[in-house]
Amino acid sequence: MMRAVWNGVVIAETPLTKMIEGNHYFPPDSLIRPHFTDARTRTLCPWKGIARYYNVEAGGETNPSAAWYYPHPRPIARLLGIKKYVAFWNGVTVEGTRESRALLPK
Repeated sequence: MMRAVWNGVVIAETPLTKMIEGNHYFPPDSLIRPHFTDARTRTLCPWKGIARYYNVEAGGETNPSAAWYYPHPRPIARLLGIKKYVAFWNGVTVEGTRESRALLPK
């Protein structure tokens, strides 16, 4: 099971993430939603498109723009299936072991 942890709190959990450029992308339904609020931050990746960000809140503190996702990825990134998948940075740690696709229920 893979977990995203910040400030000692699990903020996302899933058996399988998508690895792109060294980042684990978590499915949108794996987020523990009370820990996320929309941020105003936007960035542009030349091949993935415009990223939107979430602030992460846990343990009474806020980590601004600590999670990003692509609501409308560019065509090549869309092939990777990352639409709305969420990656983390800025002190959020990803821990655990990714399960093999063969072990996941169909």
